[in-house]
This record gives sequence, structure tokens and C-alpha cells, in this order.
Amino acid sequence: MPTAAKLFAAFAFAAVAFFAAELFKPAMPEGTQFGLFSVICAVIGLLNGWIVMGSLVGRGMWAAMGFGVRTSVTIAVWALLGFSIYEMILRSMKMRYDGPMDAVLAAFALMLERGQMMLTPEVLGVLFTGGVLGGMLAEWAGRQWR
Repeated sequence: MPTAAKLFAAFAFAAVAFFAAELFKPAMPEGTQFGLFSVICAVIGLLNGWIVMGSLVGRGMWAAMGFGVRTSVTIAVWALLGFSIYEMILRSMKMRYDGPMDAVLAAFALMLERGQMMLTPEVLGVLFTGGVLGGMLAEWAGRQWR
């Protein structure tokens, strides 16, 4: 059921995901084509804000801050997994893998590789600070419009 808290959480975490994606771009290899990378990350943030954070509102401000960080971590994991699977599919169409199991393992290897590239102070700072602020905003909206 739609609530103000879910709406505020969705837009807050869409912004967090968008800015984290923008700060992640310089860590990628030179010449990487990004296309709709930031927009797709914002959609992932929007969905996670609505589903994850929106359902956890109403347990207090301190809990909301923790749930906000949890939502940011969830966004990062889903984005890493989704883009790694996409990259694996592109590589598999070029016949770079010996079999399906190699492709699946490569997707998780890509996820770990990109996850290490994501561990910069800027990206982690946006995810942590944005998660805390997004959680507080969602909790505030939940209290405001019960």
C-alpha cells in the first residue's frame, strides 16, 4: 500500500543511487561506455527505497538510520549483481566462456572486482551518509503523514 514514507524513501534512495553511480564512474577503466548507468542505478535505488526502506518505517529515528544504511548496501549489491550479469551475458555472446558454469562464476568474479573498485571514500561516503539521511527522511515522512 502506498504511503508517504515509501514515496519519500523511494525518491531519497533514487538520489543516493544516482550520485553514488556518478562518483563510481571515475574508478572504471578509461573509455568505458556508461550509457544509462546512472539512471538504471537510480531506478534500483527507487525500488529499494520503496520496498526495503518503505516497509521498515515506524520503528524510531535510530532504527531508521540503520535501516537506511541497510537499504544503501542493498542498492549496491543489486546494482553490482545486475551489471555483472549484464557484462557476463555480453561476454558470453562473444563465446568467451567454455560453458555455463564458467559464465556464472565469471559473473560473481565481475561482481567482486567491481565491488572492490566501488570501495572509494566518495562512493562509500555517499552510500553511508545518503542512507542515514534517507532513513531519517522516510521516518520523518512516516511520522508526518500517518
